[in-house]
Amino acid sequence: MLLNLLSLFRSCDFHHHDETEVLLPNPDRADFESSVIDNEHFPLPVGATWSYEADGEDGLETIEVEVLEETKTIEGVEATVVRDTAYLDGVLIEDTFDWYAQDTDGNVWYLGEDTCEYEDDKCVDTHGSWMWGVDGALPGIVMWGDPEVDGQPYYQEYLEGEAEDVGEVIEEDVRVRVAAGNFHDCIKTHDTSTLDASADEYKYYCPGVGTVLTEEPDVDEELVSYTGL
Repeated sequence: MLLNLLSLFRSCDFHHHDETEVLLPNPDRADFESSVIDNEHFPLPVGATWSYEADGEDGLETIEVEVLEETKTIEGVEATVVRDTAYLDGVLIEDTFDWYAQDTDGNVWYLGEDTCEYEDDKCVDTHGSWMWGVDGALPGIVMWGDPEVDGQPYYQEYLEGEAEDVGEVIEEDVRVRVAAGNFHDCIKTHDTSTLDASADEYKYYCPGVGTVLTEEPDVDEELVSYTGL
């Protein structure tokens, strides 16, 4: 996959992270023809839902994810809209609209997000919001059409100084057991950031379902149920 992967990146845009060059995707080299996202490890059919739980020191966090029927056009690309709402012990703490698109090679791109943190039912912080084409922001890759372990980290999003999340496929054919069931042939990624040295996550993406588990240093977020897949 490495040659195909490199063809999607800007030849001059290499950024150092933990002594490894992080490649920056170039959307100008991608062909977006359809709004359908049917990537095996990151499917987003309209109406699908996922429910996650993370039991941490502050309480039980529940996350509800839904693929909406509406779409959003970004830089001429029709993006799928995914709503992600997070609750702490039943109280809304964050509401996010994520935008994704899939190219003809099956790669799923992350085009931006509109996010807000809530306190007492009021939006108090929109930090982290960004969109391709605004203030120089560029989309990144959230899942490859043919993911494999190759030692090459890549940007999942890129707005210099604001959003610089990095992913790397580190393991294939993984078996995962969570509340929602047992899964196999999964992909494991290591997600970090060139802005935040404390960002350190491992995510598991499984065929036909998508994300089933996120491991962080202090808490695990696991899939408990899903529909519409």
